[in-house]
Amino acid sequence: MDVEAEQLLLRIKSNEQVVLLDEKGTQHSSQALATRLSEWQTDGRDLCFIIGGPDGVADACRQRADAAWSLSSLTLPHGLARVLFLEQMYRAWSLQNGHPYHRE
Repeated sequence: MDVEAEQLLLRIKSNEQVVLLDEKGTQHSSQALATRLSEWQTDGRDLCFIIGGPDGVADACRQRADAAWSLSSLTLPHGLARVLFLEQMYRAWSLQNGHPYHRE
């Protein structure tokens, strides 16, 4: 985990806003995520999302993160978390833009 963290942190610019995807993070409804995404976007910094490996993330990544977001209280395989993350980001974008993808 420490080697992975070192490699990740080397790629993150000092002015980027970092969101850690972590089971201990805050869970959001789809509507709340769209609102949160708007807040992240209005911050003005580039967004960087970190998804930990199968063993989680090192403390160095947790310390660098500006926010922690939990996709689920379930433990998800890394590949599935990536797909779920992308779908939720698309859903949040569609809510922001009035696209009919999300249905109540």
